[in-house]
Amino acid sequence: MPRRARNTKREIQPDPRYHNIVIARLITKIMERGKKRTAEDIVYGALELLEKQSSKDAITALEQAIKNATPLLQVKPRRVGGATYQVPVEVQPDRGLFLALKWIIASARARKGMPMKRRLAAELIDAYQGQGSTIKKREDTHKMAEANRAFAHYRW
Repeated sequence: MPRRARNTKREIQPDPRYHNIVIARLITKIMERGKKRTAEDIVYGALELLEKQSSKDAITALEQAIKNATPLLQVKPRRVGGATYQVPVEVQPDRGLFLALKWIIASARARKGMPMKRRLAAELIDAYQGQGSTIKKREDTHKMAEANRAFAHYRW
């Protein structure tokens, strides 16, 4: 990160099928070793399965799942007078989306015994319904922030 100039955010191109930026970011996060076509197949297949099982539009269900998984608070370490405190801070919307996608993908990869398409669809369905390991991760983050609320005055 530069010391003087501010970093500029790159403009993300929407995905070719749904013309949605969130889906484009999901594809980019799923991608490994530059294999974007494989990542697109995984995401689009998972969205089709999500649409069948949730009986709602795929984009609506995906946005609801991500909204359920997005944290509102997180803790950041602050060093004050030789001691390090975990200070609760609000999550910026872009960071919240990043964390939600990261947790959904990590939970999907942790599931074993089926293709990635189905694992991702199952994790999205769980997040859509407000359950599963992604939602547990969000709740743990909120609990940690709530437990350290006494140090909120160190926020700056």
